[in-house]
Amino acid sequence: MREPEHQPTGGSLNALLGPGSVVEGKLSFEGQVGIEGTFKGEITTTDLLVIGEAARVAADITCGSVVIKGEVTGNIRARESIELRDHARVKADLVTPALVIDKGVVFDGKCTMGAGEPVTLRKRGSPPRGRPTEPRDLD
Repeated sequence: MREPEHQPTGGSLNALLGPGSVVEGKLSFEGQVGIEGTFKGEITTTDLLVIGEAARVAADITCGSVVIKGEVTGNIRARESIELRDHARVKADLVTPALVIDKGVVFDGKCTMGAGEPVTLRKRGSPPRGRPTEPRDLD
């Protein structure tokens, strides 16, 4: 299993919801927490959350950073970064200043980055929205 690129301060795991565990409710913590089981509800932290390969999470997540290798459904807001790793399956709307998506990840949702503007894909050659299609004379 590949280690997350983001290493928390202190580098130690504070808690682990192991494989086979099933938890429903609100989870709030400090320090790094890993989830390998099933979680449904709400997760809040200013630190790192690591969602392992076998994990199934249905939650609204507010965190410092998150590394996802398993399955997540919900909404994710990260202050620092979101990493979708290995063969993660994510059906969520994301809000983050930095996003990493590995080849093989399945992502279904929208992402808002930077100044809070939704990321919108457009066809090559089409003008960006809100800009004139014809060149203007600047003189």
